[in-house]
Amino acid sequence: MSDLPRGSTVRRDAGLYGYERALRRHGIEPIAGVDEAGRGACAGPLVAGAAILPAGKAGVVPGLADSKLLTEKARERCYEQVVRRAVAWSVVVISHEECDALGMHVANIEALRRAVALLDVPPAYVLTDGFPVDGLGVPGLAVWKGDRVAACISAASVLAKVTRDRIMRELDVAWPAYDFKTHKGYITDVHAAALTAHGPSPVHRMRFVNVRRAAGLEPALAVPPGAAPSPVALPSEALGQAEDGAHAGREQG
Repeated sequence: MSDLPRGSTVRRDAGLYGYERALRRHGIEPIAGVDEAGRGACAGPLVAGAAILPAGKAGVVPGLADSKLLTEKARERCYEQVVRRAVAWSVVVISHEECDALGMHVANIEALRRAVALLDVPPAYVLTDGFPVDGLGVPGLAVWKGDRVAACISAASVLAKVTRDRIMRELDVAWPAYDFKTHKGYITDVHAAALTAHGPSPVHRMRFVNVRRAAGLEPALAVPPGAAPSPVALPSEALGQAEDGAHAGREQG
């Protein structure tokens, strides 16, 4: 990954399209954004999206923002707009089995690489959310809170989250006891209670300590006498914060 071209600056008040405008002033285009959804979940797939938005008014997506800040209906509207307006877009789904086989960090990097590689129009520059991604084949920049400050990353975030949410609603039909349609595989009190009551489903990620504990592969947490056991898995900063205020399960390395 690299910095912005020499002489480029992005003002704090530049708005959601400031990074793309700064790069285009230096003749750099197409510009792709890439982001993922589901990294901190302990069930279901990891999904990555990539998007290249056109310059000018054609690339302005009404209501676009970080997908986690939008309501479900607003995300669906943005999704349709991104798909309609994008010069190129892609979505990659990494199964829970592959997440277990690779580990979440490697699976996350691989998903982002695949999403960029699948774009019909090869980008000249890639913006990523929060951390650098090597192996993209072109220069790029990791943008802090990129899904909130760079339009192409926000668009990629919407593609990834809407796709994953749809998958989790389908998984809820197959395994209704876990309420996947509500928490989307992230750990909540309801999800933790379902894991305790039913054990892991076939789509849970077995690298996560809370899932392994529910399967009897890890010792149960010690609970002081008279205290109620907490249904929420231990959070893991290494996996980032789970969406919507839930806690991520801790991955077993």
